[in-house]
Order: sequence, then structure tokens, then C-alpha cells
Amino acid sequence: QVQLVESGGGLVQAGGSLRLSCVASGRTFSSYGMGWFRQAPGKEREFVAGIRRSADNTYYANSVRGRFTISRDNAKNTVYLQMNSLKPEDTAIYYCAAGRDQNAYSARWYDYWGQGTQVTVSS
Repeated sequence: QVQLVESGGGLVQAGGSLRLSCVASGRTFSSYGMGWFRQAPGKEREFVAGIRRSADNTYYANSVRGRFTISRDNAKNTVYLQMNSLKPEDTAIYYCAAGRDQNAYSARWYDYWGQGTQVTVSS
């Protein structure tokens, strides 16, 4: 069982930056692949970024590639999402998730989810 708690969301102007954190409970964090998803009002949850357990493999949605960076610190049981050059269309609730150690773009491949943190980008 893994519990995930996100933080770092907030209100930022377009072009600004935010860094999201997700802290996991349990001793097996390093065995999981981790992902970030987001859900805007009236839209389906969508994949944002993922990272393999060894952190040597990261992958991104086309909409955020080059602007967002996912990283992890297994010693701190934490995964991060650095978000730069934010746009109003990045406004959403951001969720972190834990699942199998594979390149997983679909939410169905993740077993554990946090409660989410709101990111709002004003124009």
C-alpha cells in the first residue's frame, strides 16, 4: 500500500513557474514507476509526465515536453514536477500516481493516486 500526498500548487501568471512535490509513504517507493496526471474542469484526466523507478527514463505528453521536468528522489520518497513557461491551458488539478515500472501513459496502469493539488494559471 502506498499513500501519496501532493503539494506545491497555486496561482501563477502565464509564463511563470511552479514546482509540485509528491511524497509517498511506505518503504517500496523506489520500486514504483511514478506519473503526473492532470484534470481540467469538464475534461478527462490526462497524462502529463512519467518517470521510471531508476529515474533514467522520463517521458512526457507532447503538450508539456520542453516546459515540464519530472524527477524523483528515492531517498526522500518524493517525485517532483517542475513546471516552467506555464500557460492558462495548464490550469487543472494535478495528481501524482504510482504504478508498475514501465512507460505508462494511461491512468489504468497506475494503482495508487494522491488527492491532487490545484494549479491555476492566469492570463
